[in-house]
Amino acid sequence: MQNSALTQGAHHIGLTVPDLNQSKNFFLQILGFKQVGEVPSYPAAFVSDGITMITLWQAVDPKDAIPFDRKNIIGLHHLALKVPSSQALERLYATLLNTADVEIEFAPQNLGKGPTQHMMIYIPGGIRLELIAPAA
Repeated sequence: MQNSALTQGAHHIGLTVPDLNQSKNFFLQILGFKQVGEVPSYPAAFVSDGITMITLWQAVDPKDAIPFDRKNIIGLHHLALKVPSSQALERLYATLLNTADVEIEFAPQNLGKGPTQHMMIYIPGGIRLELIAPAA
């Protein structure tokens, strides 16, 4: 089957966050991303897991910013990042249980009838993140 799509995957995903340092530290310290750039005057930080780059943009006035609402605001419903295995997903879940400012929506479970597994969390700043371990 020939691919007729005019695009080739995501180059990066941009997220506006209420606290740039807190969000950046989550990606760097908890998920193991590397910082690949920044624009201090914006301010923004660019982080990557080696495949996906995420741009974190500081909200101008976090106190007045509209919080993430997946059901009522057009746009991002959630961001899904792949992890290498269900064992890695379980280890990450154990870490997230003790991570400040992370809310776990649900623990690792089968996606549909499985064997792919996933979990859903809210990262610091309230953005909904799915972590998914596809079946081999």
